[in-house]
Amino acid sequence: MAQTELHSGELQPVTGPRVWRGPQLATRGDEWSYSFSDADLAELDRAIAAIEADGLDVLDITRERFRLPGLGRRLDLVQEQLQHGVGFALLRGLPVERYSRRQAAIAYFGIGAHLGEAVSQNARGHALGHVCDLGFDASLPTGRGYQTSEKLAFHTDPADIVGLLCLKTARSGGLSSIVSAGAVYNTMLAERPDLVQVLTETIYRDRRGEIPEGREPWYRLPVFNFRDGNLTTNYVRSTINKAQRFANLPRLTEQQLEAFAMIERVAADPALVLEIEFLPGDIQLLNDHYIMHSRTAYEDHPEPEQRRHLLRLWLATEAGPPLADAYYEFMGRTRSGRPDGYLMPGVKLTAPLYPEDGGPGESAQRMRA
Repeated sequence: MAQTELHSGELQPVTGPRVWRGPQLATRGDEWSYSFSDADLAELDRAIAAIEADGLDVLDITRERFRLPGLGRRLDLVQEQLQHGVGFALLRGLPVERYSRRQAAIAYFGIGAHLGEAVSQNARGHALGHVCDLGFDASLPTGRGYQTSEKLAFHTDPADIVGLLCLKTARSGGLSSIVSAGAVYNTMLAERPDLVQVLTETIYRDRRGEIPEGREPWYRLPVFNFRDGNLTTNYVRSTINKAQRFANLPRLTEQQLEAFAMIERVAADPALVLEIEFLPGDIQLLNDHYIMHSRTAYEDHPEPEQRRHLLRLWLATEAGPPLADAYYEFMGRTRSGRPDGYLMPGVKLTAPLYPEDGGPGESAQRMRA
């Protein structure tokens, strides 16, 4: 496991398989990429048919109900890779072109159920999310980048695992890149340990209107966090910037702004980044605590049915790493004690098959001008 230790109050570099450089890892695709076999697809077809025959909702799918005797063993290895290997995996060849939308959702949710528990991704309780452009502006207070066509700088999501299933690609752009948060941390530590220290301290973030019962509209969470000697990373610049709208919160310091600029510069360094081409039927799985990801801006096809569209899962898993207490100020806990997603008062989990606005309040408040 990649770990760090404190010696005389000094932060130390992290080591282990999830500290990697993208160009080197690009030549070792067999370590992180897997193509579904004919036997895997036959198992998936049988599992989908069983769910359909029982008339179950997507949310009713569990590991036990979605039986994958052979592929399930492969997914156990994927989990090991996510938690103790390079921290990500790419599964290729899900036949989305021959599946109905419901069948694709069943297959994807069922695969996810072998890795963790799907949690809410937004104020509407979406356990099955849709990454596509709904015409929103991510810079607005309740705007979320995943429902825009804008560039998304390197960031993390708050779940244990984020999964993305590609249904359709963009006309141009929308390219996905990932980077080892441990490698980013090590690079910063070697160059500017003072800025690393800044990122281990309290940073205020905006909940963007997705406020659990009894919580403030903002929360506190450092970028670099430690529990039991283990480093985890959580960085979303937009939530940090938006928190400045609250007059009762501290103003960002020059040193914090310098640290944010550095982590973004280092994360985008071609010497560290791994670029991944998304094709229809690809499933990208990331350990959100160890991997940062980004997306370039994109231009969509004019035909609505051809526009870029990914299905997203946020998964909580007991296999995940120990987390600092600050994570649970943000998300709360599942029954198994893992980060619980966005739980709004009175909102129940849903799994919409088609894109819906997931934000709080009226959609008009998020629309591009």
